[in-house]
Amino acid sequence: MSEAIPSRSRLTELDALRGIGALCVLIFHYSTRFHELFPQAAHVPFSFPGGNYRVLLFFTISGFAIFFTLDRIGSIRDFAVNRFARLYPAYLAAMLLTLSIEYLASATQLLIGPEAILANFTMLQGFAFLPEVDGAYWTLTVEIAFYACMIALWKGIGLKRLEPVLALWLAVRWLYALWPDMPERIVMLLVLRYVPFFVIGMLTYRVWSGQRSWKQQCPYAALALLSVVTMESWDVAVMAYILLAGFAALIAGRLHVIAVRPLIWMGGISYSFYLIHQHVGFVVMLRMADAGWSPWVAFVAAFLVALILGTAINRLVERPAGEAILNWWKRHRIKRDARAAMVASQA
Repeated sequence: MSEAIPSRSRLTELDALRGIGALCVLIFHYSTRFHELFPQAAHVPFSFPGGNYRVLLFFTISGFAIFFTLDRIGSIRDFAVNRFARLYPAYLAAMLLTLSIEYLASATQLLIGPEAILANFTMLQGFAFLPEVDGAYWTLTVEIAFYACMIALWKGIGLKRLEPVLALWLAVRWLYALWPDMPERIVMLLVLRYVPFFVIGMLTYRVWSGQRSWKQQCPYAALALLSVVTMESWDVAVMAYILLAGFAALIAGRLHVIAVRPLIWMGGISYSFYLIHQHVGFVVMLRMADAGWSPWVAFVAAFLVALILGTAINRLVERPAGEAILNWWKRHRIKRDARAAMVASQA
């Protein structure tokens, strides 16, 4: 087994998968979720519950992609700055824009209280059991908890012995099944509801990077699938099998068919798009329903508004602000290392 890391640093198919997930979640929210929240409003005559599985796809992608960050940083502070630069600027812009649109439209059903709004500025509102400015933000609580777990693994045991720890992590998930009254914050901090999907992504990355073989990973992949089969409904279990097979095909180079420009582009803006699409889209559809427009026209209009705003946030905030923060941190590290070297030379 080769230990060499492949020269390619990015899989375009990952962006395509993000694009597919973004479209699925939008259709789910604008059809199924919109009707659940606003049954009195006219809505498109179909339901798309499959979009709810999109988060499982995104958690699997996160398990795979986390190593792209861990492989190029050296400290916990590097990791924290990297994740802050990646997540917070777009989040802040989308949150403020969503709040503004909700207040201007007097969308009282979507508004939350001042205390919860202040908590949302920290991105940690989920851990305080406070509502989100936009319901889609709940996944950020899961992502942040996953990052905390990965920092602990990275600095605690290192990543060379990762797989046995993943097996232990899955075992703790079974403990949760046997102890349904486990404190909710422990469940959240250990991401016990979604561990198998992160694990599928991590196991797949280790094969793709040349650090492990599928023969070595099979027992751990089987544990991840068994964890889902024994604790989740049949449809979620099917989704776990599909994701494992899909990511195996991804690293084998068999998903080129999805790497088309529209999906790759959609994947590139998917984070900002995800942050802005739900409540803003609901406001658009509610106002157009009040004005007597066809729900199909309202659906398309909401999609276009989300697409335009998501693209704007990505181009004007997410990318430039993230790059500015990372460049600032790079300069800070260079100056810090230079001062440390000067002190050492004078000692």
